[in-house]
Amino acid sequence: MSTLWPAPEPVLMPIDGTEELFPVRRIYCVGRNYVAHAREMGSDEREPPFFFTKFADTALPSGGSIAYPPRTGNFHYEGELVIAVGGRASGVAVEDALDLVYGYAAGLDMTRRDLQLEARDKGRPWDTGKNFSEAAIVGLIRPKAEFGDGFDGKTLRLSVNGQTKQETDLGLMIWSCAEIIAELSTYDELNPGDLIFTGTPEGVGAVEQGDSIELMIDGLPTCRVAVVK
Repeated sequence: MSTLWPAPEPVLMPIDGTEELFPVRRIYCVGRNYVAHAREMGSDEREPPFFFTKFADTALPSGGSIAYPPRTGNFHYEGELVIAVGGRASGVAVEDALDLVYGYAAGLDMTRRDLQLEARDKGRPWDTGKNFSEAAIVGLIRPKAEFGDGFDGKTLRLSVNGQTKQETDLGLMIWSCAEIIAELSTYDELNPGDLIFTGTPEGVGAVEQGDSIELMIDGLPTCRVAVVK
């Protein structure tokens, strides 16, 4: 049997220090996982983590450029720690959750904020605001053995055109990486190739054509992208 047209190419992310590639299966994102950003977006409580998704083919490796997307006049960056899943499990316990981690990366959850807020205010899904081409920029994935499982004291810092816009300690996440993995695994089985964006701190904002974004997380390769026409 043959396909009607060529099957889509797999989405592959580079891994730091090796020629091997990380095949992306699914992309999950956590909403409002830092207190100050939750307040920035209109919430003020430690709510259970909630999730939204992006298609795997929205992922793009760091170092290139992205187009300013259509149907928006408020295109935002969100700098985040990304978990690269390397194991398979459902209903995993918090104390065992980090065993599923292959590695970590710095990532950008790009957002059409006006479309997201319009959908939120109408009680509709966020898809048009979050799930679109080139909306998930992923830096080089660093294996867990090289990054470790300690997050306190590790800084996330995002700059636009050299000016710092976001800066926080990863230890300030409301829900830890282990808690995120454990909770997400109760909804569906996690599998090798899944990426989990763990949420962004305060300081999100708009970018324009010609802007350059740089996200640095202690212990991880820098994630960079330029916004073009």
